[in-house]
Amino acid sequence: MNVVELWRFPVKSMGGTRVDTLRIDRRGVHADRLWAVRDVEKGVTASARRIPVLLQCSARYAADPTEDAGPGNVPAVVITMPDGREFDGADPKADAALSELVGREVRLVALPAPKDTSAHRMSLQTSLDNFAADQVRRDFGLGDTDELPDTSVFSTRQMVTLARYSTPPGTFVDLSPVHVLTTASLRSLSADGNPYDIRRFRPNVLVDVDADGFPESAWVGGEVRLGAVVLSVTNPTIRCVVPTRPQPGVELDTSLTRRLAERTDRFLGIYADVATPGTVRVGDDVSARPAAPPGVVQRATAAAGKAATRGLQKVLETTVLRTRS
Repeated sequence: MNVVELWRFPVKSMGGTRVDTLRIDRRGVHADRLWAVRDVEKGVTASARRIPVLLQCSARYAADPTEDAGPGNVPAVVITMPDGREFDGADPKADAALSELVGREVRLVALPAPKDTSAHRMSLQTSLDNFAADQVRRDFGLGDTDELPDTSVFSTRQMVTLARYSTPPGTFVDLSPVHVLTTASLRSLSADGNPYDIRRFRPNVLVDVDADGFPESAWVGGEVRLGAVVLSVTNPTIRCVVPTRPQPGVELDTSLTRRLAERTDRFLGIYADVATPGTVRVGDDVSARPAAPPGVVQRATAAAGKAATRGLQKVLETTVLRTRS
């Protein structure tokens, strides 16, 4: 196995930049998603789940980010609109153009210092609405009779974070700092063996694996070594409606929702935390150490955690219904 593509996304939910090297530090991919679009009306960090037209935009840094770039020290970004116009991210004209594109007031925001959670907090009502069954169905492109996604793979801590914040404080990623996908998964998901376009799934690292199936799913709970970098794999990546959305050079594909449900129970790729930081380069060797089989105590703890997570989801959904009634 080896690294074949590396991606950095300066602005959450916009097209990113393919690079030859990525520095991965303790907080994740260096200079990844240091900007986001703020939905002023709803008071949340916007996502292509709810505002799909953001995927029609792309972003690049005006200059290569310095080593000290990060929360509270965000480098200048250049936004390219669907019509080809370019704006400095700090220019108020960029906010005006994005608001016109979206159809309501939004603005670009830079990632604040970690202790500043103002860009991440949600109102109670917004949090409750996010967990309502009808909203979850829209986020995942599901019909009224489709089963809701399996959220038991998330820890209770992760669920609490998702309930309180639009993104975890100190970052604009959805859940975890590094996102990894394999070429085997892109091939195996496809009905004819022609791999899906990687841009649909927006990973940071694409690993070439000469195998069938979805090999990275077996790495959850274990470790992956990318050159000198070691990642602790925390979760399979749950897939919302974003991969179906059109982007420049990528057409709308609503059939992908059904394909993911049938083939992978809506999971593809993995999320990971950083165990050993360093620099990853295209061509680096990759090795994986799957999780050790759990003992009795570990199985009981995992089962209790999943039950607590399902219980939290049920409480949130019930609270939404009571709030609306």
